[in-house]
Amino acid sequence: MELTPFKLANKTCLSLSPNFILPEEKRPILSEVFPSTSIPIINLNDHDIDDDGQGSFSLVSKISQACEEYGFFQIINHGVPKELCQRVLAVVTEFFQLPPEERAQFLTTDHTKQVRVLNYFLKVEGQGKVAMWGESFRHPWHPIEDFTHFLPKNPPQYREVFVEYAREIGVLMDRLLSLISQGLGLEKDCLKRKIGERPTLYSQTNYYPPCPDPELTMGLPAHSDIFALTILLQLEGVAGLQVIKDGKWVPVDAVPDAFVVNLGDQIQVLSNGRYKSVVHRAVTNKWLPRVSVAMFYAPNNDTEIGPIEDLIEEGHPAMYRNYSYKEFMEEVDRQVGIRRRVKEAFELQC
Repeated sequence: MELTPFKLANKTCLSLSPNFILPEEKRPILSEVFPSTSIPIINLNDHDIDDDGQGSFSLVSKISQACEEYGFFQIINHGVPKELCQRVLAVVTEFFQLPPEERAQFLTTDHTKQVRVLNYFLKVEGQGKVAMWGESFRHPWHPIEDFTHFLPKNPPQYREVFVEYAREIGVLMDRLLSLISQGLGLEKDCLKRKIGERPTLYSQTNYYPPCPDPELTMGLPAHSDIFALTILLQLEGVAGLQVIKDGKWVPVDAVPDAFVVNLGDQIQVLSNGRYKSVVHRAVTNKWLPRVSVAMFYAPNNDTEIGPIEDLIEEGHPAMYRNYSYKEFMEEVDRQVGIRRRVKEAFELQC
């Protein structure tokens, strides 16, 4: 059965035209992905809280090891109801199935807009921009404050579902930041304090339609997250996320009832390089659409980020200079459309 081409919000039909085909050196070589390896799966119900409210040694140790070796891990028994996750994925799918002209109200070239539909691209020498095979929708979220005015009115249940989901993710985000802090040997609230009292919180939903030849395209190009922490919900049974481990691409399976957690550049800098913000990408498949929902936690523009003093010592000097998050984001803007190396711009020459 021939699939009906997906129409982007800008009314472009996804097709294997030159606008979407990557040059050979940029294409994913899917035969070289190693399916026998994947990222750690960590059970958060592993006696994670002892009598004084600290994470158990076993759980903190597992998370610390995953942060050092992978920068990615999956979590199960995380406390967010399965039924709510299913509703989120359903309403996000519905959004991307709205007519393109309805999604088009959120199209903008203004990167400062808090609500927008995105189409990622790569700048290719001699070819201009090559569009990615998918569409994304970004908007703020908050666990307590009202953010419904940022959310679309269609689908009708989108606002209600996302508000409920944001409450649950807020609790989970705090818990993870505490466990990651303890893994660094810091007070459990250290990372949250360093990232700041008024963090930047926004969600990005992603829709990757089936592609006739996944070897020619990408859903998202290789990148590391520029934020502090990401919690990702994936549609079960549809793979696509891949991470770099020891120079090789490793698939991140869509494990039932799990979230993917990945560290962003800000935690790599705050940890003075001990924890890793790892390059990852999204590839496509021939048969099924893939949906994902990323919840980002980042500093605000005025927050100063740099290696935490307790993690700087004689044998491990500061690897990065201090910067404001606004300065970091200005560097991000300078690198739009190319393989980002943003945190590297703030490295100190030891």
